[in-house]
Amino acid sequence: MYSKKNIIVGKNKLILINFIIFIIFNNLVLADNLEGKITHIKVLDKISSKNQLIKLKNGEEIRHKDLLLKSMKCKNSEFDDNPEITAYIQVKDLMSNNKDDVFVFNGWMFSSSPSIKPFDHPVYDILLVKCY
Repeated sequence: MYSKKNIIVGKNKLILINFIIFIIFNNLVLADNLEGKITHIKVLDKISSKNQLIKLKNGEEIRHKDLLLKSMKCKNSEFDDNPEITAYIQVKDLMSNNKDDVFVFNGWMFSSSPSIKPFDHPVYDILLVKCY
C-alpha cells in the first residue's frame, strides 16, 4: 500500500512538470511573436503629396530618393485592445551638406504617437505602419 501512494504522487509530479514546461514554452513562443523582422514604414513626400510604403528588413539599409533608411528593431505590443508598434529607425539625409550630423533621425518611433520623438525633415515625413 505504501508503494501505491508513491506511484500516485509520482504521476502528479510528472503532470505538474509537464504543465510547467508547457507554460514556459508558450511564453517563449509569445515573446518571439512580439518581435518582428520586417518593419513597414510609410514615407510621405510633402512636396508632391505622394506616399510610398517601404518594407525594411531589420539591419538592412534601403535608399529612398534622398534618404537612407535603416530599421534596427521592431516590436508589437502585448495588448490587443490598443496595439502599439515600436521600431528603432535610423535615417540619413544624403543631400545634406553638413557631414557632422550623421543621422537626421536616430531613435525609437511609435505608431500611435509619432509626435513623441518626431522625424523632422523639410521634404519627407515618416510614419510607422506595421511590424512582422
